[in-house]
Amino acid sequence: MITLLSIPVSPQMKTMKNFTLLLLFALLLGKDAVSQDNVIRATVCSSPSILHQADSIKQEYAKQGFIVIKEASITMESEYEMPVIVPLTQGSWYQFIFIGEATSRLYEVRMYDWNEKEVVYQRKLWGDTEGNIISYSYIPQFSEYHMMKPVQINKKNKKPCGYVMLLKKVK
Repeated sequence: MITLLSIPVSPQMKTMKNFTLLLLFALLLGKDAVSQDNVIRATVCSSPSILHQADSIKQEYAKQGFIVIKEASITMESEYEMPVIVPLTQGSWYQFIFIGEATSRLYEVRMYDWNEKEVVYQRKLWGDTEGNIISYSYIPQFSEYHMMKPVQINKKNKKPCGYVMLLKKVK
């Protein structure tokens, strides 16, 4: 028969135990925060065909009174979303464009408002009429940050190039 000893625990010992657990937890989190080996970082890539498409799209939208607010060429990881956070102003008319590599078989963009509510979802497959481009208009109801999450799936290239643009109607 096993007998367990019952040792009375004082409030100071409980506090010390909680403090020790909190410190241990913070150290474990701190180690992950410092190493960040599993973080996807945005890096610039260069694809002449995507850059040509982006230039053509910018010229077309400029004729319609849009200006480029943000744009970036990014190396993505196939099958992983690349979050893009942008401040949007209530009542302004925005155009969001994502261009993926032509060899990818799926392109998808989700957009969320500040409350993490999905406000836009678009999906294209390789061979669709608009091919590797997802474009949509959006007029926010509130001035707040929004997050766009483009993703593409490419079986041959695990680090496909992508291009994101945010344009705003000015005239």
